[in-house]
Amino acid sequence: MKINIACLSHFGNDIPLPSYATPDSSGMDLHAALEHDISILAGGRAIIPCGFQIEIPQGYEAQIRPRSGLAAKHGITVLNTPGTIDADYRGEVKVILINLGSEEFFIRRGDRIAQMVIAPVSKVVITRVETLGETSRGEGGFGHTGT
Repeated sequence: MKINIACLSHFGNDIPLPSYATPDSSGMDLHAALEHDISILAGGRAIIPCGFQIEIPQGYEAQIRPRSGLAAKHGITVLNTPGTIDADYRGEVKVILINLGSEEFFIRRGDRIAQMVIAPVSKVVITRVETLGETSRGEGGFGHTGT
């Protein structure tokens, strides 16, 4: 699949385009296109620009997901996981990061901050009914199967 990307002026030649780290990676690494380093205090959040716009084909979306290393080592994650970029959005791609760790965390220009997965979108038709079909699970949820 071909994806068009337009780089914005603050992207610069030092920021890599989104890319797969390994041949079997599901997500492409996204990099911070910051003008200046920023800090995210413990419990704080920040919107990080990625410096590009993307043209996603109709019938697909881009999902913005956390990087496992940042989450495990520092408690940095994507606040609205997964973030969704719709096919008709043409603004700059930005990532909402939150610091769930106990220490201030610094984001520097070019840092890998998240990953982007391109995924198909299923459209459905909603039908109002009086009752739903029964299953063996029924209304069980939120830990109903035990620890």
